[in-house]
Amino acid sequence: MTDASFDLDAYFARIFYRGPTEASLATLKALHRQHPQAIAFENLDPFLGHPPKLDLASLQDKIFTRGRGGYCYEHNLLFMHALTALGFEVSGLAARVLWGQPDDAITARSHMLLRVEFDGHTYLADVGFGGLTLTAPLLLEAGPEQQTPHEPFRLVETEDHFRLQAQIGGDWRSIYRFDTQPAYAVDYAVSNHFLSTHPSSHFLSSVIAARALPDRRYALRNNRLSTHHLGGRTEQREIATAAELAGVLEGQLGIVIPDRPAFAAKVREKNIVER
Repeated sequence: MTDASFDLDAYFARIFYRGPTEASLATLKALHRQHPQAIAFENLDPFLGHPPKLDLASLQDKIFTRGRGGYCYEHNLLFMHALTALGFEVSGLAARVLWGQPDDAITARSHMLLRVEFDGHTYLADVGFGGLTLTAPLLLEAGPEQQTPHEPFRLVETEDHFRLQAQIGGDWRSIYRFDTQPAYAVDYAVSNHFLSTHPSSHFLSSVIAARALPDRRYALRNNRLSTHHLGGRTEQREIATAAELAGVLEGQLGIVIPDRPAFAAKVREKNIVER
């Protein structure tokens, strides 16, 4: 999944990174913190009828050259290329999303995450889970609460899988379940095709975007923008027009809208806004 043509300097410029570059835990943590601050989670391509391309040239053109964001495959594949270029041992995993579902739900293996081996330890990395994207790597170790620059997280182990949980409002809520079976480019290609083309996929019918800043998280779902401040305070804003929605995407979320007239027409067609 990696390629010698990966432009590490362009990646550093895209995420405004000037920190250490040796393969160290400090580097891993710094990149994991910086990536979701600089590159927003967004689904505008599938929403506008353009399935994302996952080859390296397309990822670099979209995210480096055109200043776009993306969803889990784009974020985590790009992060995988960057970490590998720095000398980390990285492999892909796949998860079943549990957010909004019972803990025993069997959903599709539709989410990409990363396994990073370093200095005798295994870490979980994931820079592409929308409004609850990790902002630090986690030790792949069940039980203890692990602090990140945002929420505390933990891993719960069952007989055949781990569950990633976040502490939100004093409660532990499951985000997804996964095991350590490797996933490969072909697995992500199949899932990406389904999520970006099948009529039942929420990525085709909803506008979803998120960004994690040092003191807050922004999470957009259709015409509702939630701002979650560190410490627990949450604000919500209802968006009335396509122009206002575009302004939120470009302003707070830092997202380049690829075709504003098409975007405005689509959000009205999907009844996300009235005008």
